[in-house]
Amino acid sequence: MEKLRREVESVLEVIRNALRMEGGDIELVDVAEDGVVSVKLTGSCAGCPFSQMTLKNFVERELKKNVDGIKEVVAV
Repeated sequence: MEKLRREVESVLEVIRNALRMEGGDIELVDVAEDGVVSVKLTGSCAGCPFSQMTLKNFVERELKKNVDGIKEVVAV
C-alpha cells in the first residue's frame, strides 16, 4: 500500500507543476485499497467552476495512465 501511495505522490508532483502555473495546487488525502484516490484541490482550483473537469480529465487520467490499480479520483 505504501508503494502505491509513493507512486501516486510521484505523479501528483508532475500534476502540481501544471496546476501551480494557474495558481492552484492539489493535496493527496488518501489512497484506498480499492484504487480510489482522494485529493483536495487548493488555491485557485478550489473555487474554479472547471475543477471537476480538471479532476476527471487531467488528474484522474494521468493517475490511471501512470499508476496500476487506480480506479477513480475523488475530491474531498
